[in-house]
Amino acid sequence: MTMEAVPRRAPRGGLGRIVAGVAVISVLAAMAYDTRVVRIGSDEHVQDDVFSPETFGTTEFPKIQTSVESRAVDAATLAPAALADKAAAGKQYGVPAGAAPVVPVKFTGVAGEARSGVYPITVDGVPSDVTIRLQTGPAINGTDLRDATGEIVFGQFRNQIEYQNAGSGLNNAMKAAVLQGVDTANLQGKTVTAVGVFKLINPKNWLVTPVSLSVQ
Repeated sequence: MTMEAVPRRAPRGGLGRIVAGVAVISVLAAMAYDTRVVRIGSDEHVQDDVFSPETFGTTEFPKIQTSVESRAVDAATLAPAALADKAAAGKQYGVPAGAAPVVPVKFTGVAGEARSGVYPITVDGVPSDVTIRLQTGPAINGTDLRDATGEIVFGQFRNQIEYQNAGSGLNNAMKAAVLQGVDTANLQGKTVTAVGVFKLINPKNWLVTPVSLSVQ
């Protein structure tokens, strides 16, 4: 009986591992070829379409400041008008902003005792039943600066988050430009002159966000 030699085949598992290894190497090589290294902090690292609240605030606050200062009405004039007819006063002096108009105002008065960075201001000529409060930080609340001109609208932004962040960016820019050089922790008893904005919700209670502030 004649025996024929049968060639030995390589184990299937070994060949499969070799093929898989070659495939992985090919994929990694392709990824490396298509990958661009970008240094953190470089110009390439900042995407053009990413919204920056800081940049927005720094760019837009000077425009808002100029607009508010040019339109601000004296508190002694505004207070009686708001008490007599809030809607009419808001329409005459303010800018529509949702539930209540944002009104630009200016005043000189004496600061009382602060609560969480908010000072009550006693202003000559303003009725005693009207409370004017001036917020000086460190936290600046609200979106009154964003809404002060009526020119910054939701449609300019991709979503509600960006719209809210725009307000925060403006508040921070104001703090840097207006409040940084003021000793806001020690205003009690001092005479301050301010120009700012507030939402005319309650004609007897104003929470003013400044665009300019000086201490005498």
